[in-house]
Amino acid sequence: MGDYSLPPTIYEGASYTLEPKYQFDRESNSPYLTGTSVRAGVFSAPSNPQTANQIDAVSKKISTGLRNIEVSGVNIGGQGEGALGLMDNIPKQHFKEINRLKKLANVELTFHGPLVEPTGMGRGGWDPQQRIQAEREMVSAIERAHDLDPKGNIIVTFHASNGLPEPRTIVKDSKGNTVTEKIAVIDESTGEFGNLPRTGVNYFEGKELYDPEEDLKRLNQRRWSGRLNNVSIEAERAYGVMRNIKMQAEKMKQSGEQEELQQALHTYNFSIKEPEKYDKYLEDMGPAKDNVKALVTNLTYARANAEDAYLGLQDAFNQVMTNAKRDGNKEVENQLASFREKIVPKTKDYDKDYEKLEEFVDEISRGIRILQSIGEKNPPKVYRPLEEFALDKASTTFANVAFQGYKKFEDSAPVVSIENPPVGMGLSKSDELEKLVKKSREKFVEQAAKPESEGGLGMSTKEAEKEANKLIGVTWDVGHINMLRKYGFDNKDLVKQTEQVAPYIKHIHLSDNFGLEHTELPMGMGNVPIKEELAAIEKKLGKEYFSKVKQVIETGGWFRNFNNVTPFAETLEAFGSPIYGMKMAPYWNRTRGTGMGYFSGYGKMLPDVHFSTYGAGFSSLPPELGGQMAGRSRLSGTPNE
Repeated sequence: MGDYSLPPTIYEGASYTLEPKYQFDRESNSPYLTGTSVRAGVFSAPSNPQTANQIDAVSKKISTGLRNIEVSGVNIGGQGEGALGLMDNIPKQHFKEINRLKKLANVELTFHGPLVEPTGMGRGGWDPQQRIQAEREMVSAIERAHDLDPKGNIIVTFHASNGLPEPRTIVKDSKGNTVTEKIAVIDESTGEFGNLPRTGVNYFEGKELYDPEEDLKRLNQRRWSGRLNNVSIEAERAYGVMRNIKMQAEKMKQSGEQEELQQALHTYNFSIKEPEKYDKYLEDMGPAKDNVKALVTNLTYARANAEDAYLGLQDAFNQVMTNAKRDGNKEVENQLASFREKIVPKTKDYDKDYEKLEEFVDEISRGIRILQSIGEKNPPKVYRPLEEFALDKASTTFANVAFQGYKKFEDSAPVVSIENPPVGMGLSKSDELEKLVKKSREKFVEQAAKPESEGGLGMSTKEAEKEANKLIGVTWDVGHINMLRKYGFDNKDLVKQTEQVAPYIKHIHLSDNFGLEHTELPMGMGNVPIKEELAAIEKKLGKEYFSKVKQVIETGGWFRNFNNVTPFAETLEAFGSPIYGMKMAPYWNRTRGTGMGYFSGYGKMLPDVHFSTYGAGFSSLPPELGGQMAGRSRLSGTPNE
């Protein structure tokens, strides 16, 4: 009526059964999401991640016509006590049985490993034992995945993080500028972490907003100064007591109590180690008892303060040395090593001789001055950016997992493919993922190049680099990165993200959403710029290599909400996949409606009463129009009056 018309983005319609469906791309004038037809053989789908009966789950996926299946070993309920680990509920015989099923049906398999946190970060902070535990679980996944394809390099996907806070929140402001909204930081010595937001007004410096980077620098300076101040306070207390002791000793000498003074100093040797002997010794001392007791008490107090100062100095020393080794600062390392050599002899016998106790306190004070001079030039990073810390720990885990796999299976070792988690979680963006892959490969090479006597493989650097590039890569989830939209980013930004990580991609997860929630819709039902992203990947990898990259239809939200049905047909339509292997017409998105059906996946759209009742069929037309329904209206089918 009037100018009203139905666009081709609603449903098939009936004007022409080969009319392109809702996936019509107006910009490229193509009926496909990608502008070109994509063969069905590249698509894969995950097995049901909610059951340990993966034999049945894989069999059902094969029955849909899929030639590639991603077997699921994802944990249900996450980590921790009481969590149900799906992978550990799958009997080992099932993996070999799935391999036989693979051969029988001529399909290819990949594996999605358990969702673990590779950094070792948990709710209570960082724990090195949690990282080791995660590594062991991932190695187990590699070993079991190998049974699915013992002769090939099966791809095993692990998330870059699972529970790690977002290290750096970057948003686009109203002017289109990229702004760091907040950064997460961690105190490595305690495992505690927190956020430094870009909020508030710095009236003192006349700045509208704090800069998180500058705020972190200030925080480290304050924390470092506070740590050294605490050590200085304990050392000063020890000094103060030592001064009192000297004054008291001088008075005893002047009053002729030289012998009692020597007895007091001698008593100091065993006042703590042998308290019963000390008590008896005081009783036999006579009139000098009170002076001796006061002197020994002061010596004990001085020693306690000195020991507290020494423990604080050790913590500060270790903090500076850790930073120096991490930064490769040999000058600071040598300076600290020289100080350590001088103070160690002073730690002996200070509890037996008050003069040595004084020398001990002097050396502590010298150490404080040395650390202060180092800190003025470059304050130790008491708080590290979580991104830096997470990349270090996660890369260690991924490198070790890949190394253990290669060490055991050599040329048939599974590929460790690191997936970007949904934006809002740790290590989810392309620059973070690129750094993670590079660091993991570097650590793999370093370990593989070590002699066998040191736990390595004795490989040449060139050979180790070749294996590292082969065995460590990226699973790129286009739906996960699309959630950058909630921070103000657009299609161009998403394509740039894809371009940056494209050289490392070995696997692709396909899911669509609107950039706000992790909804996992079939492609074409959200706003993921899949055409541009796949084009960017193909350009970087080359057409031949890209054609072999499996694209997994990971649509858990759709699967749960629409009767546990994998949207394979919808995916074939969206990508204009050809029905036959020649990659030519007819295509799936042009043939699904050839039966003139009125049910297009959107529910029943017309009443149940047969059309002939209302004159909708040809035979029900009036005779004058070539039909058979005499005496009936041309329109309604009701008798003429």
